[in-house]
Amino acid sequence: MNLTEKINIDLKEAMKIGDKTRLETIRSIRALILEFEKSGTGKVLTPELELNLLSSAAKKRKESIEQFENAGRTELAEKEKAELVIIEEYLPKKLSNDEIYEEIKKLSLEIGAVSKNDFPKLMPLAAKELKGRADGKVIKEIVEKILG
Repeated sequence: MNLTEKINIDLKEAMKIGDKTRLETIRSIRALILEFEKSGTGKVLTPELELNLLSSAAKKRKESIEQFENAGRTELAEKEKAELVIIEEYLPKKLSNDEIYEEIKKLSLEIGAVSKNDFPKLMPLAAKELKGRADGKVIKEIVEKILG
């Protein structure tokens, strides 16, 4: 089942149970998909592009949460947090820092990255390999730690 089908099923379910936050969030994801499909680029929505759309939506929520908390608007931050939890249901399972460390360590051994000079080789590879399963900031920190 692709993302569009899953979103449509979940949208109907949210309407039935009357979960307003879930309904709004799923509608926003559906709007992203429709916007992509009607963009006129002729691209097909692949699982990788679905992941990009969802990751982008999650990142926007995280940034909004930070801004609302800095401004003292806890009620808006809580709403964004609730939406983020729903969006993350559609993303692959997040890895723990230990799992991320092991994956990056394995990649560094495969390509022979051992010093800070190898950062430009390892970082893009790690980011691509862990896309959607780990935060970019965490990946960067661990790559720097491994390359010492």
